[in-house]
Amino acid sequence: MADIPTLETLRTQIERIDDDILDALQRRMALADDVARAKLVTAWPFRDPQREDLLLRKLRGRAAERGLDPHEVERLYRVILDMSVARQQALVTRLDTTPLRVGYLGVEGSYSHLAARQRYGHRPGGVLLTGFDSARQSVEALKQGAQDLLLLPIENTTAGSMNEVYDVLAAGDAVITGEVVSQVDHRLLGLKGAKLEDLREVLSHPQALAQCEDFLRTHVPQARAVLGPDTAVAAQMVADRNDVTVAAIASESAASRFGLVVLASDLQPDADFTRFVEVARQPTPLAPDVPCKTSLLVVLEHRPGALGQVLQRLTQRGVNLSKLESRPIPGAPWKYRFYLDVEGHAASASVTAALDDLRPLTSSLRVLGTYPRAEPIDG
Repeated sequence: MADIPTLETLRTQIERIDDDILDALQRRMALADDVARAKLVTAWPFRDPQREDLLLRKLRGRAAERGLDPHEVERLYRVILDMSVARQQALVTRLDTTPLRVGYLGVEGSYSHLAARQRYGHRPGGVLLTGFDSARQSVEALKQGAQDLLLLPIENTTAGSMNEVYDVLAAGDAVITGEVVSQVDHRLLGLKGAKLEDLREVLSHPQALAQCEDFLRTHVPQARAVLGPDTAVAAQMVADRNDVTVAAIASESAASRFGLVVLASDLQPDADFTRFVEVARQPTPLAPDVPCKTSLLVVLEHRPGALGQVLQRLTQRGVNLSKLESRPIPGAPWKYRFYLDVEGHAASASVTAALDDLRPLTSSLRVLGTYPRAEPIDG
């Protein structure tokens, strides 16, 4: 019978392993600093619950392969993830320059996230991105000082306006300071081995489903459209369900993130763009020679021809109207407020004169913001 090591020997071996674990944890935390710097430079969120869930699923599987309790390993790694995020956040407080805090809608890999990376990536001083579930939630964070800016989708050239964003702007807690126009590039994503003819469900955000309606009707008429909170979340749901009859409409970035394959491309019209507005607590000064746009919120006097007179007076002042949107006023049945985008600065002579002309026709008129006019760009 082989000699059994003494208890003291076994404890010494365990202590050495514990030292190895602590050394590895130290190296992991040191990498967290580098990850934080990379995220600030490239505009990635410090924390993304969906990404963490994906990592934890992988760790549970690897733990089971080693004969370890997957649930206990998950519990341990949740603590390690909290330590890592705390380390990254602590780095921000030690920087000479404070990174810009920007909120967006959805999760990492969503179109709002990609647009935020496009606009703020490689900004001097870095950018700290945070995803939100709703426009209302993001504006509340802005109002409380937890965010410096928001980038919110407000309209799409195929599916129309994002009404929630218009409604939160009406609350008066924020102003528009900029805009981004990004080309939409949807993909149909599924599991490896999935086929179009076998699909039974296609998941995505309502706007994405509307943008791809013609493709779905022509190529997968048998599949039922299922509404989801976000395109990237829809991709994650497909990965979680592990069902070849389920697909998602999302970005190619989401496919890479969740281990899906692209089943089809070019799902929407060629000239399909989404417009995002940058939102802040206070307006940003603009040079007088910057081509810009001014957004207005108007409630008209309740009398015949009021809207027609508004349009006529803008024309008389030579002010070009580029957008007109109506939304019902909560608590006032059959009454509406109007959102107008006009070309020019609110302080310019022509726009100032037009606003003076409009006020007698309205019960309320508010400038939502003057900001540089964007041109369509590839996403």
